[in-house]
Amino acid sequence: MNWDVAHKVAAMEAVKAHRDLAVDRNGYVDVYGALMRADVVGMARPMPRLFGVYAAPRDNGPAVLLNANLDIVAQRHTAAHELGHHRAGHGTSLDEELDRTRTWGDGSWPDEEKVAEAFAAWFLMPLPAVQTALAQIGVRRPLVPEHAYRIGRILGASYAGTVNHLHRLRLLSRAQKTEWLRVKPASIKADLAGGTVPGKVHVHLITTGTHGTTVRVDASDLLILGNTGARFDSLPSALQVPEDACGQLSLDDAPAAGTAEVTDGFTGTASTTVHVPGAAGLLEFTLERQAPRVGVQSLWPA
Repeated sequence: MNWDVAHKVAAMEAVKAHRDLAVDRNGYVDVYGALMRADVVGMARPMPRLFGVYAAPRDNGPAVLLNANLDIVAQRHTAAHELGHHRAGHGTSLDEELDRTRTWGDGSWPDEEKVAEAFAAWFLMPLPAVQTALAQIGVRRPLVPEHAYRIGRILGASYAGTVNHLHRLRLLSRAQKTEWLRVKPASIKADLAGGTVPGKVHVHLITTGTHGTTVRVDASDLLILGNTGARFDSLPSALQVPEDACGQLSLDDAPAAGTAEVTDGFTGTASTTVHVPGAAGLLEFTLERQAPRVGVQSLWPA
């Protein structure tokens, strides 16, 4: 089976899974809630060599085990990958390769792994959700690599995974896909933040399109106000303005009033408001903390 066939199979199965598991296709996909509704037992624990494990029903499943050492994006993708195994009726699978991009397309993937991997992309980034993200950004099609990065932040996907999927959705040409995959996310983040950003930190650009949405963050993530002269009107106490003098973060050009860093003390959700010059009212959005899952209760909430 080649990748084109795998994607055709996976795209159809993802639509069925969205329907059967009551998933809203118009925005951020709650993959953990979907697994729970699929009656799949789940937990996460540190594993040095595995992305995840799917245990088939004949092996005392269905169940998934995720690597708690993965970041949020990789863990979400792995959860969707394991759900793909379950939906396709595959046998027990151990996903051992921790660098998917290194072996992508080299012919070494078994057919079942190709289908599960393709399913993860279609399940987490259905076309209606991508269209919602594009509307939030304010464009009809992605025009620059920054747009792919921002779509990934809105939908909880990696930059490379988003670029590849935008091509599958025919929103990028093959040439654009090849060119954009050469762009390092670090350079996009630096452009958004106005300075060098640590490797695992995500940057969330807050614009008028963010109004009424939920921004999902983790500790050390940065919120950058994209409108000229905008400033935070209210900010949760567990967020702070980066302080160059402390050596924690150096942002060359970002004005202090327009930049906020998420600290580890932020949990749950909180409402945040921003003053935008010339706007009729405050820009308001919800912040939600989403740390990597670990254990059982935090993965499948009671």
